[in-house]
Amino acid sequence: MNLAPPERDRRPHAAIIGAGVGGLATGALLAARGYRVSLFDPLDAPGGRAYAHRQDGFVFDAGPTIITAPWLFEKLWEDCGGRMQDDLELRACDPFYTIRFDDGTAFQYSGDRDRMEAEVARFEPADVAGYRGFMEESRAIYDVAFAQLADKPFHSFAFTLGVLARMVRLGGYRSVHDVVARHFRNEKLRSIFSFHPLLIGGNPFTATSFYCLIAHLESKYGVHYAVGGTNALVRGIAGLVERQGGSIRLGETVETILTEGNRATGLRLASGEEVAADIVVSNADPASTYGRLLKHHPRRRWTDRKLARADYSMSLFVWYFGTDRRYEEVPHHLMLFGPRYRGLLDDIFRRKKLAEDFSLYLHRPTASDPSLAPEGCDSFYVLSPVPNLAGDTNWAEMAETYRARIQQRLEETVMPGLGQHIVSQRIATPLDFRDRLLSWQGAAFALEPRLLQSAWFRPHNRSEELDNLYLCGAGTHPGAGLPGVLCSARIVAGLVPDPAQFRVAMDGRTGP
Repeated sequence: MNLAPPERDRRPHAAIIGAGVGGLATGALLAARGYRVSLFDPLDAPGGRAYAHRQDGFVFDAGPTIITAPWLFEKLWEDCGGRMQDDLELRACDPFYTIRFDDGTAFQYSGDRDRMEAEVARFEPADVAGYRGFMEESRAIYDVAFAQLADKPFHSFAFTLGVLARMVRLGGYRSVHDVVARHFRNEKLRSIFSFHPLLIGGNPFTATSFYCLIAHLESKYGVHYAVGGTNALVRGIAGLVERQGGSIRLGETVETILTEGNRATGLRLASGEEVAADIVVSNADPASTYGRLLKHHPRRRWTDRKLARADYSMSLFVWYFGTDRRYEEVPHHLMLFGPRYRGLLDDIFRRKKLAEDFSLYLHRPTASDPSLAPEGCDSFYVLSPVPNLAGDTNWAEMAETYRARIQQRLEETVMPGLGQHIVSQRIATPLDFRDRLLSWQGAAFALEPRLLQSAWFRPHNRSEELDNLYLCGAGTHPGAGLPGVLCSARIVAGLVPDPAQFRVAMDGRTGP
């Protein structure tokens, strides 16, 4: 009996570097458009910064834990022919955060306007009117910077100039803190309503006021938690890729983007294997994309000199730990502000100096989902913003000392006797961001979100250096944070050629 040879997959091939949320979402959307998709990632599971550590019966989300704009994820599933509810459950957090100051006072930050006004009044009755004015300004910025522009590519300088004119009228040349200070006189309230840029790697005193939109975004759509942890969201998007015939190759480090003339033609892996592609998408840090994967290629804009002169975000020290008891008094999201605000941020961003004091974000997901720890136990991570590796901290020597200082601080404030109950732990330092996640200077959020490193001034979603090369993720437009990363994926999916335009001769091609 003669059997016909299996039919080759003649769809054009999209090779994607990195299986973080941006790479996975781009892969899902490109597969839905008709591409054959392959993702390559050096880790042993998808997620990138949204990886999950599993040990001793505990699950620790490695990075992002705050989900806003859930409709963006619902739309992703819809565009891929599915329903998010079939793969993932999101639960609203109320309050969004508890913010605790060094003197023990606390603010319950929620999406309920009446409760928020009551909280503001507890700190400064005269600032209630300022709160209303700030939220109105946040809405106005959101209506332009997010609703109209977050999913638009900034490749035309003329388009950018037109947009900047609109944003200047909205005060985009000011910093987030400048805007907040115009509305609030109380210093604690100024800290509460200006800290959001830190969630995406920005300094509130230098981040463009565009990021004031986060307050309205959260108020409008809420803050959510993915049941099973943020990595459950990652697994859901990975499932979208695979259900559409895409492949995710783990434990594979991309060494080089292959080029021919001014065109990206594929990838070379660390193993020596070469993978041909019709388009290449990089979900890697743009500085690593240009400075490492394209170090052999002459670059006009993103030269080594320009990469060296850019301002990169802070890094993070993260301590993951599990306890053999539950701390019911600790909420899901707890911000522990230290004794200094601006001074600490100057140390982190400007001086690149590891300070003696710190502000912390304590995450207790088991407050909402006990399944992430053994029965009767709690899963935590505590995150401290720290300088990136442009500073001179020796993290190989300092890591345990710094962890012990954080433990002492938690014991003094919200978790007495903590040391007696820790049964599982691990840490991540800026070295992990550099070596494990391949982040330039160990920066946790790629380029710092300053005005002249935003929109057109960021690495473009369609590469300025090579045809058929595209960028997604935190380092490109519109920026870091899960909504920004997802918008970058949607931009790329709209920029790539229609698969029907490709006339691919499959015979003799090398592919996965």
